[in-house]
Amino acid sequence: MLDVLFAAATRLFDSQEPQDVAVATIVATEGSVPRPAGTSMLIDAAGGIVGSLTGGCVEGAVLKACREALATGDASVQRFGYSDEDAFDVGLMCGGRIDVLIQPFRSGDACLRLDAGGSEPAAVVLRLPSADDACAPVALIAADSGGERSVTGIDDLTLGLDGVVPTSVLETAAHRVQACIRNGRTGPVRLAPPEGGSEPIELFVETRTLPAHLVVVGANAFSLALVEAARPLGLRITVCDPRPAFTDPTSFPGAEVVRAWPHRFLAEAVETGDVDERSMICVLSHDPKVDVPTLTAALDLDVAYVGAMGSRRSDRDRRAALREAGVENAALARLHSPIGLDLEAFTPAEIAVSILAEILAVRSGRKQVAPLSGEL
Repeated sequence: MLDVLFAAATRLFDSQEPQDVAVATIVATEGSVPRPAGTSMLIDAAGGIVGSLTGGCVEGAVLKACREALATGDASVQRFGYSDEDAFDVGLMCGGRIDVLIQPFRSGDACLRLDAGGSEPAAVVLRLPSADDACAPVALIAADSGGERSVTGIDDLTLGLDGVVPTSVLETAAHRVQACIRNGRTGPVRLAPPEGGSEPIELFVETRTLPAHLVVVGANAFSLALVEAARPLGLRITVCDPRPAFTDPTSFPGAEVVRAWPHRFLAEAVETGDVDERSMICVLSHDPKVDVPTLTAALDLDVAYVGAMGSRRSDRDRRAALREAGVENAALARLHSPIGLDLEAFTPAEIAVSILAEILAVRSGRKQVAPLSGEL
């Protein structure tokens, strides 16, 4: 939801003629579904659409529900699943089920806080309608100035949730939401019914964490292809190379370009928190005087992926050099080299695809990758 709201914020809320909008958000899933909980689609009063929930299979029904919400001002939760009776009925052809919160917003709505405290939001909190209360307002919670996955204090959360949940359960709600933000978790939070109420209060918390960091070592044609292929994944991308002639920032659109010895850059990035357990390090320099110290440093870090480009012969030589440099066998076992999946890739663009495919496999815990058609 954060993405679609911010993509449309200026056009819909800050313009001279702001428009009413309805936002559809997946708040629960079951089985095989195209998109995860937290995915949203926004429809404005003029019929404009931002985002997508499923890529098409229920979009028409969601669009109709959003138009009804704009007309009535009422929020609702709609359920979409596969229809065994009629495969052409509205439903998910993949066989799963999604619950979608349909929520109208009036232009200038006070409960919509696109900027709480002047910093980038770390979470959006939605309240699902119930039999006790049909209203489903939203509160956006700001991260602290350091951009951490936390907030500056419980008072800030309480301020953001004020009006979203009754005062009697406000503190409990604030603590529960704060835990979601700290853990980077997106999902439901169920609270006790308010005084006089018969149903529990249900919140949906969508957190936003900083993008994972892809560090590309070596500025060359393979690095450029990897940067171009990785951009749509929403990663933070840094290209690091010590050579002045190859580190023109304009040569790698969409990436930060750092002129430094990569092993020193990694050490500093760890100190500043710019490299963490989600980071990926791809060594494409293919130069022993760069590769060995960089990989020695990288394999000593708690990161998600370390890979190095080169032939099988150069890989054997490099592993021998790393052992001489003091790298233990357990650390060497984490090295993905030669880098990428075996896709018979030759061109820089093809190799970039094979590298990203391997990164996705490693991130999902797959030791072996097979075509989906093989499971039929």
